[in-house]
Amino acid sequence: MSSFNSLNKVMILGRLGRDPEKKYSAAGTAICNISVATSERVKKGNDFEEKTEWHRVILFGSQAENASKFLKKGSLVFIEGRIQSRSYQDKEGNDRYITEIISNMIRFLDVKDSGDPYRVYQGGEQKDSGGNKEQPDTSSEPAGIDEDEDDLPF
Repeated sequence: MSSFNSLNKVMILGRLGRDPEKKYSAAGTAICNISVATSERVKKGNDFEEKTEWHRVILFGSQAENASKFLKKGSLVFIEGRIQSRSYQDKEGNDRYITEIISNMIRFLDVKDSGDPYRVYQGGEQKDSGGNKEQPDTSSEPAGIDEDEDDLPF
């Protein structure tokens, strides 16, 4: 029997297509659904056409709380996570399939009225510049993050 390593990781940079939708699990965990659009320019003949893909992203815990508090339709976000596919039956009994991104890190890139737009919420906690994890700030604005620009994916 041979073994192999695998990786399930996705990174997207895009804008929210609608306001975040937050709800709570039976255990009281915050869950937030966001819809993120990514676009690329594709050459079609002598012209360029913009092609947009829509991604369903699921956030949990403090990521969900902060996203619902600070993001809105049109907000620019960078997300790292993993792809998950699942199936379910709709009200008519038809099988439906859905592919989602389960976020393990979200970066708010254009939050207004804040000193530092580059805040990171990772694994349900906020990460400080030293790599330590701490609970997110519960004040009206999340605490800022100072990270090296070399770590930016763009």
